[in-house]
Amino acid sequence: MLLVRAIVRPEKSGYVMKEAAEAGFQAVTKMDVFGRGKQKGIQVGEIYYDEIPKEMLMFFCNDEDKDDLVKVILRTAKTGEGNFGDGRIFISPVEDAYTISSGKQGL
Repeated sequence: MLLVRAIVRPEKSGYVMKEAAEAGFQAVTKMDVFGRGKQKGIQVGEIYYDEIPKEMLMFFCNDEDKDDLVKVILRTAKTGEGNFGDGRIFISPVEDAYTISSGKQGL
């Protein structure tokens, strides 16, 4: 079982979620986050933006479904030819999961 975290532009998150659901990945957690990547923020005129607004989408999937989910995220989160700040995907192993209402183990 894996946790796939995608940090994307806010204007792309709805599209990523829609396409992921259509590909069979309906369950998602979405959070507003702020940060910067390798570009170290953005300077517009004399104003320097150190923290850029993004949205983090968290999906859980089985190991064998990872590549399908990553392809959906890469295809839908990218802007045009790809720009700085389009985001990043992180994949981490998950030891176990339980549904609170039923106590059921797994996804």
